[in-house]
Amino acid sequence: MTEFDGLPVLRSPVAIAAFEGWNDAADASTAVVEHLEQEWGADPIAALDPEDFYDFQVNRPTVLMSEGETRRIEWPTTRFSVATPPDAERDIVLIRGIEPSMRWRTFCEEILEVCHSLEVSRIVLLGALLADVPYTRALPVSGSAPSRSTSEAAERLGLTPTRYEGPTGIVGVLHDACVRADLEAISFWVHVPHYANNPPCPKATLALLHRVEEVLDLPVPTGDLAKQSAEWEERLKQAAEQDAELAEYVRELEERAGDAGLQPLSGDEIAQEFEKYLRRRGGQAGPSATGAW
Repeated sequence: MTEFDGLPVLRSPVAIAAFEGWNDAADASTAVVEHLEQEWGADPIAALDPEDFYDFQVNRPTVLMSEGETRRIEWPTTRFSVATPPDAERDIVLIRGIEPSMRWRTFCEEILEVCHSLEVSRIVLLGALLADVPYTRALPVSGSAPSRSTSEAAERLGLTPTRYEGPTGIVGVLHDACVRADLEAISFWVHVPHYANNPPCPKATLALLHRVEEVLDLPVPTGDLAKQSAEWEERLKQAAEQDAELAEYVRELEERAGDAGLQPLSGDEIAQEFEKYLRRRGGQAGPSATGAW
């Protein structure tokens, strides 16, 4: 059991959480929390005991040099920090970690224990998934809001309702735990183009940041993300100019982009799309597909 001593007293805090792994296509969701940590100068306040939740042969600890001389071990875990945005009337709890290898229910209980101790009133859960979307359009954000106001919140926040059924990650499990604990939770999932999902994906991170800004109802600094997003699109545009089959595929996606009910792709569907792409290219994957599958 992790002990949390000396937690600060906060002002009407809201928590924002993201986890590396299955929930984090192109590292887009954890990049949001990392960005806010840096932009708002967040102060670390707590961490879970990694011994309880992680397989260190899967998520290995790393050796770091401190002050150029002292070696120290940094363990993979989930950490909490607190930020005080300028001119804001509330504090923001930032939760960034790794999807646990085991004991998911206990993991969620400990997350909620910290949130309860900090008197967090709402938690915003971030995820990123692979989807069949064109990089040239605004990347869709799907999600879910509190059941008592799902339709109103979805409309206000511009959410695309998801009809996904299938395996879930720690974001889905934690959302369910929040509901059971009567803690208001909102989940946002950005749709990352499956054919261009090498991290980073600044356009996806920026899309999530805009949703966070709407929920918090305060300005959220975006730094260089708009510039990085434009550069990301330009790289994909150049790749498409050199690859007629990719360009055709993106045009097909653009024509379908207005269809209702956007859905994430299952692993089988992604494999089928890739096989079609390879068949069109005579069995050879082009540069734009390198590392994307």
